[in-house]
Formats: sequence, C-alpha cells, structure tokens
Amino acid sequence: QVQLVESGGGLVQPGGSLRLSCAASGNIFFINDMGWYRQAPGKQRELVAGITRGGTANYADSVKARFTISRDNAKNTVNLQMNSLRPEDTAVYYCQAHIVDYTRRGRDHWGQGTQVTVSS
Repeated sequence: QVQLVESGGGLVQPGGSLRLSCAASGNIFFINDMGWYRQAPGKQRELVAGITRGGTANYADSVKARFTISRDNAKNTVNLQMNSLRPEDTAVYYCQAHIVDYTRRGRDHWGQGTQVTVSS
C-alpha cells in the first residue's frame, strides 16, 4: 500500500504565503514525477506544478514566479512554496506521485487534498 499525506493548507490573506508538504510512504521502490494539482469549486482539476525525479520543474502560467516546487528523493517528499497568493489561488490542492512499487509496477497515487483559502 502507498499513502500520500499532505499538510500545510489554511487561510491566508492576499499577498501572503503558504507552504504545502506531501510525504509518500509504503510500498515504494522509487518515485518518478511528482506534482501538485488544484481544484476550485465548479472547475476541473488542473496542474499547478510538476517536478521530475531529476529536479526539472514546470509550472502553470498562472503561478510562474510565485510558486516553487521542490522534492527530496531520500525522504519521498514534495513541497510547494506559494508566495504572493491571490484569491484565485483558492482551491483544494492535491499531491500526486507516479510510484513504482517493489513488484516494478508503476501508477499514479494521490493525496487526500488540502484546502487553501486566500481571502481578506
């Protein structure tokens, strides 16, 4: 079994910062790509930022220069530093990881989601 556990969401004022963290545990041989997605009410889930095992990152245009994704392969963790937050960043944020288990099978796993609310 594999678990992804997120933390760090909450309520913040516009212009503020939050840091999301996600830790993977369980039957993990190694982890390929990791990422953060978000889903606002009435909207589809969208990619916010992704990062390869080698550390190459990509971002949605709406968060470039404001958000930074990072990972620690030794700890099986991925983080999202969010600065200059805007009300339109309000959403449930989900951690994603493509995990290969000890049977050498790989598939995407998802966290339970953490709420981020940007409001004054």
